[in-house]
Amino acid sequence: MTLLNGHDSGASTEKPFHRVRNLPGYTTPIFNGKDEQRAKVKVDVTAKGFIPRELVENEVDWFYSQLGIDDTYFQNESPSVISDHIIALFGAKILAFTKHDFSKLVIDLEKIDENGNGATFIHTSLPGLTSTEGPGANCETRIDSLYLDKSTPSECYRLETYRSVGSISATAAKQLRCYFITKCNFPSPPPPPTRADGRTDIRTVSDTAFLERASQHTLRVYQKIMWQAESRYGPVMEVYEVEGTRERRLVIGYKMGSTSRFFSALSHLYHFYQLYSARKYVEQFSNGITIISLYLNPMPNSIGAPIEHSIFQVMKEASLLYCLPDNPFFRDSVNSGHAVQEATYAYCGWVFAQHFCNRLGPAYHHLRNILDESNPSHAEVLNDIKRRFREETFTRDSIAQVIHAHSEIIRLLYVNFAMVHYPTADQASQLRPTLSYQRLHTTQPLSDSELHDKIRRAVPNKQDLQVLESFLIFNKHVLKTNFYQPTKVALSFRLAPNFLPQGEYPTPLFGMFLVIGNEFRGFHIRFRDVARGGIRIVMSRNEDDYMINKRMLFDENYGLAATQSLKNKDIPEGGAKGTILPSLGAPPRRCFEKYIDAIIDLLIPSHSSAIQERHVDLYGEEELLFFGPDEGTADMMDWAALHARDRGAETWWKTFTTGKSAELLGGVPHDTYAMTSLSIRQYVLGIYKQLALRETDITKVQTGGPDGDLGSNEILLSSDKTIAIIDGSGVLADPAGIDRKELIRLAKLRLPVSHFDKTKLSKNGYLVKIEEQDVKLPSGEVVLDGNDFRNGAHFRFKADLFVPCGGRPEAVNISNVAALTDTEGKPHFKYIVEGANLFFTQQARSHLEKRRVIMFKDSSANKGGVTSSSLEVLAGLALTTQEYIDLMIFKDGKPSDFYRNYVKDIQAKIVENAAAEFHCIWQEHARLQGAKPRTQISDELSIMLNELHTKLEHSDLFKDIPSRKGVMRRAIPTTLVEQVSLDVLLERLPEPYQRALFSSWVSSHFIYRYGINSSTIDFFHFARDLSR
Repeated sequence: MTLLNGHDSGASTEKPFHRVRNLPGYTTPIFNGKDEQRAKVKVDVTAKGFIPRELVENEVDWFYSQLGIDDTYFQNESPSVISDHIIALFGAKILAFTKHDFSKLVIDLEKIDENGNGATFIHTSLPGLTSTEGPGANCETRIDSLYLDKSTPSECYRLETYRSVGSISATAAKQLRCYFITKCNFPSPPPPPTRADGRTDIRTVSDTAFLERASQHTLRVYQKIMWQAESRYGPVMEVYEVEGTRERRLVIGYKMGSTSRFFSALSHLYHFYQLYSARKYVEQFSNGITIISLYLNPMPNSIGAPIEHSIFQVMKEASLLYCLPDNPFFRDSVNSGHAVQEATYAYCGWVFAQHFCNRLGPAYHHLRNILDESNPSHAEVLNDIKRRFREETFTRDSIAQVIHAHSEIIRLLYVNFAMVHYPTADQASQLRPTLSYQRLHTTQPLSDSELHDKIRRAVPNKQDLQVLESFLIFNKHVLKTNFYQPTKVALSFRLAPNFLPQGEYPTPLFGMFLVIGNEFRGFHIRFRDVARGGIRIVMSRNEDDYMINKRMLFDENYGLAATQSLKNKDIPEGGAKGTILPSLGAPPRRCFEKYIDAIIDLLIPSHSSAIQERHVDLYGEEELLFFGPDEGTADMMDWAALHARDRGAETWWKTFTTGKSAELLGGVPHDTYAMTSLSIRQYVLGIYKQLALRETDITKVQTGGPDGDLGSNEILLSSDKTIAIIDGSGVLADPAGIDRKELIRLAKLRLPVSHFDKTKLSKNGYLVKIEEQDVKLPSGEVVLDGNDFRNGAHFRFKADLFVPCGGRPEAVNISNVAALTDTEGKPHFKYIVEGANLFFTQQARSHLEKRRVIMFKDSSANKGGVTSSSLEVLAGLALTTQEYIDLMIFKDGKPSDFYRNYVKDIQAKIVENAAAEFHCIWQEHARLQGAKPRTQISDELSIMLNELHTKLEHSDLFKDIPSRKGVMRRAIPTTLVEQVSLDVLLERLPEPYQRALFSSWVSSHFIYRYGINSSTIDFFHFARDLSR
């Protein structure tokens, strides 16, 4: 039986496993100098004097001949080290004798090479049991952390471990478990390729010691596994039956570094099913593949399921361990009795509860109704109460304690989950005797109401009850999951989001994904079926920062998606956003790749050959998601699109991500063509035009430097007098105006302000880098810490215009916005155009607008990027794969005429939409004579557009063919219509997308033309002209 990520293992008639001859997979080395070495060891042991002379010969002979230690050990160790180990073993026997209990005989021998070449570990071990104390309790976890988890092709270790044949003494049943770790030695230079088909020949990427010891059969097996692992993202597994025995050999291949603590977790897994390993091998290869081989046998007199059945459960659950190898609820299975599937369910419920148990409750909402959120002091009190509720009501540890304390209820909750989502695969009959499958049939399944009633009666504590109820909420709202797919790299759940309290999340979500990996967690949420937004990686500086990010991840995701929804007001796609929170030290790219792969598991139809087993799909409709770049993911969009294609998404890989590289995949990069900045620029220019200002006279402060997309293009497009720029590298300021030629140089090279030529500063100008300390400014002020100075620098400058082009969300909030006014209450800035998302909270905006600051918020100003991405999606949907390759992908590094013209169409659309919205907001503010803030008008405009969009999507207006064609002809860029023809476009574009495109164009053009105060009569006149 073969488990592959992305492809079916073959026809259903394939044998469930391979049968191999009862021969060792490796040749046993023979140490010819063993007898000579034994004589030297006897001399050395005698000389050291710890063992009585008359006992030395027996102890040494017993160590060499009776324990069954492999010759590898004797060949690798010196006589001095071996004699030390024999003396240590003798001492352990004496200690056990003094305690009158030879079951307490513990042996712990180790030698770690100080030059990093490997190690040897030998300790006492009972077969089939996971040690909870003594040297065996942490030996394999140490091996994982020291030698296996951080493997790279240039620095990796192979492992051989086996159980000794003989017992450690005549009165103790324990055996020795020996581990030999050696640094891999790959040929340098690597041998040239030997295969005409381009596939890797295992002999060219193998460690020399492995090649010497592996049998021809092992090489053939590993070769097959290697080819599969190279072409898949997740693990590959095969089981081999050994003829004439009950032994089963499980071979697992995966990409090096794609999981951690996996080797030690596997031992815990097969022990759970009362199996023990005679031998285990971990082999590393210079092409980045790791292969683990386990020789598994049933424990004598085992009362567990027979190995003939349990081996399939081990293999199935090994895929869960690959995703979550360090699951605390499985590590504690000795006490809880949880199998891996139950423990993994407990872990997922634990994560869900951490985000959705800490709800604010009726008391908070009652207080919120009494207080005035527009009052800064009231808003600050509410924010503080909200933060304390989130932090203190249910902590991560307190939720875990509830789960540990109620393991039997967790088991019932798991059965409730599994009865819905367990796949009806052909292999189920083979799984029937195993523990997890048995429980689905031997545990009486309860209805939701019966289970809730049982939980309520069994758990009197209200907080414990709320935690366990959250598991039931989780069960009821999972629409589909990859939980039971054997080739996953992370766990993903498509949730119906209607469990979210409307008081805290006023705009209902359309869809929600929760993704859980070993080194990350993430969400993806969207407000409409057709929706698009970026995927953001949320990095944490330290443990405290990480804990805050964990608590606030979903709320930040919701806020970003809501802002995206307001910003997407005049494009077909509604608002969406994805967030990924890596654990401290976890590689962000690995987290992103696992997140993407796990979501693709649920986007590919369950009947597709690209999925090993069907998943239960309660949603029942095809879903298309559109992802874009955001913080930390700009260089990962190509990989995601290509990976979707590799997984079989032939019809939608072109549209799966935007922000793809132009040359390789036909993307339209925002930074190269200043797409977002063009939109921001229309608001800046609009202010200048309305107030008759000359740009060269305007002073400006900018966050986000010349190394970023928005920051660099803001510099290149403007001609103002910039007096300060704050970016990730530091603070650059000059009251005389920063030298524009030098700024343009940095912007074109994409270098941060730390690279600014300080000779270009005036006498009052300065540059403070974040790593600097005790810097004296021209004013005489001393900056103690550059990083702290940078973090608060946007509060110290005064200018006409402030354009934030970078920075963390809520950098200016109700608790610090007063710092943007002087002692007389005069604001530091006259005009603010928000380029960065969520830089200001709404309370902070209100505070500034009350002081007559002209302010345009992010969802209006920086929508150029989303317009560009939307039209990039349209091209992917409209063109066939061949057309897309011919027209959108560069040839010899140059774009086609179609591509160049399409980019110009996109830029024109951005300028048109931004100018139209600016004019609409400005006119409405003037009509109301300033009674309503511009940012509030912006929100109301977005809400009105989105509501009208939704109504139009479900109206009969779309069914009017002349009107539909008239709108589509204007909504779709001319270059695309001329290339494909309108009739063909209407055949190719999915109907949900056409409805969304039609509705967005009609709603935006109507409102921008007639204003927020428009009437139904106005719409009648507008709709009458649609077919023209």
